[in-house]
Amino acid sequence: MADPLDAYSQVVSSVAAELLPKVAGVRTRQGSGSAVVFTADGFLLTNAHVVGSARSGTVAFADGSSGDFRVIGRDPLSDLAVIRAQAATPPPAELGDSDELVVGQLVVTVGNPLGLAGSVTAGVVSGLGRSLPARSGANMRLIEDVIQTDAALNPGNSGGALADSRARVVGVNTAVAGIGVGLAVPVNGTTRSIIAALIRDGRVRRAFLGLVTSPAPLPEELRRRTGQNGALRVVEVVPESPAHRAGLRAGDLVLSAGRTPVGDAQSLQRLMFAKAIGRPLPITVHRNGALVDVIAEPVELTGTGV
Repeated sequence: MADPLDAYSQVVSSVAAELLPKVAGVRTRQGSGSAVVFTADGFLLTNAHVVGSARSGTVAFADGSSGDFRVIGRDPLSDLAVIRAQAATPPPAELGDSDELVVGQLVVTVGNPLGLAGSVTAGVVSGLGRSLPARSGANMRLIEDVIQTDAALNPGNSGGALADSRARVVGVNTAVAGIGVGLAVPVNGTTRSIIAALIRDGRVRRAFLGLVTSPAPLPEELRRRTGQNGALRVVEVVPESPAHRAGLRAGDLVLSAGRTPVGDAQSLQRLMFAKAIGRPLPITVHRNGALVDVIAEPVELTGTGV
């Protein structure tokens, strides 16, 4: 007998069957959302804004089981948090790599919108490389490479899974930007570093350089000279910051940092973690037709920093 489901429905239903048991409803005294199990010993990934300042709460799964959880760590500047269930959890979901996504690709969301447990929606990747502002105290940061999707999101979806057609979690749903526009924090190498730091330390230590940049294509001559297609144009240098003390200026074109080519904001931000604090960071920029090398020494980003 022929399968009554078309190919699209088969993919969505198979992803739903795989992930529905692994996505929990999360509730604290401050609100509710979703979280996805990602380890066999009870760690779940969610949004920092879902848990807020709470230290604990409850999780409920699609099979009717529920229990308490405690917050292991949260990072408002990436809008990610790790919690740990105090009772047995379903097997973990597989984390994928958002860097492999392409515009137009099918994605499926699983979450608990509006208090409706185990809800599934599907759509496509509408855009990649979006930016989403995040704040922690006086610090403002752009979450880079945010995934835009047209899969329906509603309050309560935050912290839930954005998955590819193989049920690999490639994003954590974080915001509804407007009608038909949803955003998700990407799951990639940078995210994995953040998750590891949250499990290990309960927080993420970041280095502060003091640059405001925007991606920029390289002129053909410079492209041939460096082998790069893009770099970062310095829009602003924070006064008295490590970048300012190193002599960087607005208008500079940052080609490399730490001897690694810099082609987008994420390539610079992925360097700005604990190991960069207090260590010399060689930076090469293009300025007035010449290559200029400087050495900056990032400091730790604190709650009172810029």
